[in-house]
Formats: sequence, C-alpha cells, structure tokens
Amino acid sequence: MKAFLKNYRQSPRKVRLVADLIKGKRVSEAFTQLKNLPKRASLPMEKLLASAVANAKNGGVNTEDLYVQNVTVNEGLVMKRSMPRARGSASRISKRTSHIMLTLIDKGAEVKPKKAEKKEKTPKVKAEKKVVEKKSKVAKKAEVKE
Repeated sequence: MKAFLKNYRQSPRKVRLVADLIKGKRVSEAFTQLKNLPKRASLPMEKLLASAVANAKNGGVNTEDLYVQNVTVNEGLVMKRSMPRARGSASRISKRTSHIMLTLIDKGAEVKPKKAEKKEKTPKVKAEKKVVEKKSKVAKKAEVKE
C-alpha cells in the first residue's frame, strides 16, 4: 500500500522533519500527530496518508492493523529564479520541491515467503538426480563385472 506526492512546493529538508515523526507509528496515531503539528507540510502529509489508507482499503486490507512502514522524501525539481542585486548583478534563488513516498504495512497479516520455497526445491532436485546417476553407474559396473 503506497501513495506518492510529487513536486510538492516545499524544501525536502523541512518536509523530512514531519516525515520522521510518523515513521513506524500506527495510522490512527499518525493522523492525530499530523493534525496537531504546527508545520506547513503536515496537511499535505495528512492527505497523503489518507490516500494510502484508501489504497489499502481498496485492496481489501483491514485498516485497523495498518502501520506507517516508511516515508521517503526525495528532492524534486529545482526552479531557478534570480534576484536583482547591487551594481546590476543578480543572485540565484533556488525554489525546491519534494517527492514524497509513503508506504503502509499490515502487521496483522501473515507474510508467506514464496521465494524461499523455490530456492529450497531446486537443490533437492539436483541432489536426487545425482543419487539416481550414482545408482545407475553402480548398476552398470555390476553388469560389466558379470
């Protein structure tokens, strides 16, 4: 259950402060914390969390057991602007944006490792083939001796 917010017009450094507060928390706790937080990024983060919960609900997952597994904040586009300075020069202003990815996990559901089962089956098959080959070689040697 994932949700993305791209090109949010606030610097990633400021958004990470909010993101770090809700990592690893239960969804209901994260909502209450975001509602009471006096940061500008808390409202978009709350909407993103609601979107991730809706994605989970649409996937048929029980929303009571959901936890915020990870919140990743990366740099987005940087808009370059200039500000006039003394003697006809100009200095650059970087208007930064953020890409936010929120991942939820259902701790109530059991996770089945499918890949581990496949890895276990292949060595057993090879071992069985070797045993069969050894038996056939022994049988051939016995026939030759007779």
